[in-house]
Amino acid sequence: MKPQYIGLVGDVGGTNARFALVDATGHIRNPRSFAARDYGSLSAVIGDYLETTAGRKRPPRAVIAVAGPVMDGEIAFTNLDWQVSEGDLLATFEFEAVKLLNDFAAQALACPLLDPEDLRPIGQRLRGGGQDCPIVVLGAGTGFGVAGLARGALGDVPVATEGGHAAFAPGDEVELEIWRRLQARYGRVSIERLLSGAGLFDLYRALCEMDRSEAALADEKAVMEAAAAGDASAGAALDRFAAIMGAVAGDLALTFGARGGVFVSGGIAPRMADRLAASQFRARFEAKGRLSPFVREIPTSLVLHPYPAIVGAARELQQMERL
Repeated sequence: MKPQYIGLVGDVGGTNARFALVDATGHIRNPRSFAARDYGSLSAVIGDYLETTAGRKRPPRAVIAVAGPVMDGEIAFTNLDWQVSEGDLLATFEFEAVKLLNDFAAQALACPLLDPEDLRPIGQRLRGGGQDCPIVVLGAGTGFGVAGLARGALGDVPVATEGGHAAFAPGDEVELEIWRRLQARYGRVSIERLLSGAGLFDLYRALCEMDRSEAALADEKAVMEAAAAGDASAGAALDRFAAIMGAVAGDLALTFGARGGVFVSGGIAPRMADRLAASQFRARFEAKGRLSPFVREIPTSLVLHPYPAIVGAARELQQMERL
């Protein structure tokens, strides 16, 4: 007997579009990933997934996590030349209900549900402030995402943000010089200018220029591969990337009052898990002057689950079912 699907869930970023179906028991089925660049629209990739996976029996609802701000049920992707609305998807696929939500808001919904094996502590293992305390999730990939989760007796409420576009604050003389170089190139320097795939490559080039060495690598993928192979310049870029991420994570913990924990996800951090654990991430996270004792008690975890936004979208789908 074929399973009955209650809905379609998705996670659409600047590089990949991932989709799955949710059955009546809440289990996630048939996850698949598509290269966003191969499609001209979100509807095109959804249509491809449904045609090849669901067949004639289309799910009645959809929850799609998307990379960018959702305004009045519409999204113009930050790092992708697509624009779509909930109304468009309702009309195209004849769903009963559709919800678009920010991808990191979906991840925030997922984090409390993740199993211990899906999380790796960064620094010593801490318990956090309790189930009613806020959490924050952040991550670098094509861009830099941030969201919070307000928790309480009446349930969890995700707080979508565009925190990745807040201004970057240098933490030492090296980072001040990096900021000067990026400011000369781009104007305003946001967090995402450093904590993203393109940002990692810019960081590598800036450090090479400052060291008067040749920036021989072609892109961020090459930087990560060279660092794993022992290249000193690439390794220095990744170490600085991790340290900056720790400083930003600590700032966000203060901003959200995230005593329930800070979760690091995205496409880059899981690929450098060992280096991140051995880096200055946690030291920079805790280096908050008079508020260091506050952040010192906050656990930081690396998300290892391959589809956290899908898990969060499935949770939102089940909440829609209960309404």
